[in-house]
This record gives sequence, C-alpha cells and structure tokens, in this order.
Amino acid sequence: MTVLTWTDDRVEQLKKLWEAGHSASQIAGELGNVTRNAVIGKVHRLGLSGRAKSPSSAAPRPRKARPAQHMMRVARPMSRGNTALAHAFDVEMEPDPIAHDNVVPMSQRLSLLELNEATCHWPIGDPSSSEFYFCGGRALASLPYCAHHSRIAYQPASDRRRQPPKPIR
Repeated sequence: MTVLTWTDDRVEQLKKLWEAGHSASQIAGELGNVTRNAVIGKVHRLGLSGRAKSPSSAAPRPRKARPAQHMMRVARPMSRGNTALAHAFDVEMEPDPIAHDNVVPMSQRLSLLELNEATCHWPIGDPSSSEFYFCGGRALASLPYCAHHSRIAYQPASDRRRQPPKPIR
C-alpha cells in the first residue's frame, strides 16, 4: 500500500473539482490513487463549504393534500417472535373474580392505627375515601396478610404468567 500525501497541486485540483460540483467519488477517480473517503476527509479538514444545490433540489417538494380522515385504531394483541406460522386465537378474557366469598365483617375491619403484627394488612377500598379500611383478619405467621389475601399476594411464578390463548373452535 502506497501512502500518498496531499501535494499543493492535488489540493488545488481537489478544490477546483469540489467547487465545480463533482462528487467525492468523481474527484477520487480524477485524482487517482485516493479513495472517496480520503477526499471527503480532506474536504472536511480544508473546511470547504458545501456546494450550492441545484434549484430543483433546493426547494422542498410540495406535499400532496390528503383529505382529512378520522382513523380509529384497533388494539391488537402483542406477538413476539416469528408469527408467520402462528395460529389465530380468540382471546377470551376471564372476568375478575368477585370477592363475595371474602366479605369482611364490620367487626373485623380496622383502620391504619389499629393494625398490628397479628392482623391482616390488606387494604380495601379507595384510600382517599372515608370507607377505606384494612381486612383485619388473623395474619399468618411472619406474613402481613390472612390466608385468603396471602394466596392473592403471593402467587407462584408459573401462575402469574399469562396463560396461552384458547384456540378458536
């Protein structure tokens, strides 16, 4: 590989070709034994200004007027990986279970100041509401919740993962 230095003659030729509007590739071919990237680097180091653009490329293209359309976006289920061979599934969302079997008796309901280590700390309701309370049931040993709320709070990792969608029939 021969190292070619930029002589004063080659630099002058580069400047003339650059001002004439030649591309870096064309200048490299004209000069010989120099790459397009070397030409670009030298132009940058010399601080040569950008060339004037042709009138056709200087003006921005007018955009096509589009009629106003109101589009409704439809939420689609998220898919990961290769979906080319994936089956179409109908996703049936199970309704949230109603906690009618977990009605907390009035005598068991506690305020924040009434909680201790032996009572269930499960919050029920909106904290900004006057009807907010804690479960107050008997907490399991070394846990802050009763048996029912512990099953909700501490689920095995396999149970927390989304179940695969059921196939369409």
